[in-house]
Amino acid sequence: MQSELMFGTQQEAWPALPLQPWRDTCTTLQMWTQVIGKVRMALSAPVNHWWHIPFYVSVRGLRTSSIPYRTGAFEIEFDFISHDLRFSTSWGLARSIPLRPMTVAGFYRASMDTLQELGVAVSVWPVAVEMEHPVRLDRDSDHAAYDAEYANRFWRVLLQSDRVFKQFRARFLGKVSPVHFFWGAFDLAMTRFSGRTAPEHPGGIPNVGDFVMREAYSHEVSSAGFWPGGGALDEPVFYSYAYPEPPGFKDRAVKPKEAYYHEQMREFLLPYEAVRTAADPDSALLEFLQSSYEAAADLAGWDRAALERSR
Repeated sequence: MQSELMFGTQQEAWPALPLQPWRDTCTTLQMWTQVIGKVRMALSAPVNHWWHIPFYVSVRGLRTSSIPYRTGAFEIEFDFISHDLRFSTSWGLARSIPLRPMTVAGFYRASMDTLQELGVAVSVWPVAVEMEHPVRLDRDSDHAAYDAEYANRFWRVLLQSDRVFKQFRARFLGKVSPVHFFWGAFDLAMTRFSGRTAPEHPGGIPNVGDFVMREAYSHEVSSAGFWPGGGALDEPVFYSYAYPEPPGFKDRAVKPKEAYYHEQMREFLLPYEAVRTAADPDSALLEFLQSSYEAAADLAGWDRAALERSR
């Protein structure tokens, strides 16, 4: 009984997350996270593959981790339990903004005003990225939805995904990214590297500079993650892809049986619902991560003996 109170049932741990009921909240939240993400990017020293800009899954939501400022540091966290945006500083000041239905422009102003109150001076480019249509974050009054229940469900899915991704990450001895949340694409991701450089990325991603993609994909990768869906994909999915994609990749059999290759996205996808309803969600997700990675590594000739930890 105590265990269930602490950790919940499988259905609570892996909650239903159909996109349609919270699509507007998802879009608004993506732009809110971009406001805070741009603050982190503006004040953080660049790290390879843009690893200085993501958020991390926390015990209550999504956090920036420590952001250096002058001789101190501060941190910002989206708390999806109490539904607050919390600002904490090394100089002892703290502030919070309630997460509630609010325009993106209103969120932008509230966030910048709060930083000013805390003594943090920062300037960001106030335009949303990686979205089909460019939006001025400081002027957007069209997006203002916030469904607290679905925001909490989204975080709970991220919490479980982060946990399983970290198990998978631990199997790799080579260069591997942290498990981190990219606020541009609004996805949780983890990337393994073969150690070889990659052909220059062609770019062409909507509202993203080509230089961004070239830095992100400067080296050969097998990458996997979780995305809540959007656009033509009307459901949350786990994904896995290779760059560059080796010949025959899309034709490889990937497990579990619900996984498939999406021709337009050029990725293997596994519907979240298939994981959530599996008898053992952890095993189903690990099976997908492992089999899709093996497809990339085997076909591209990675030195798996040197790169992998024996299990």
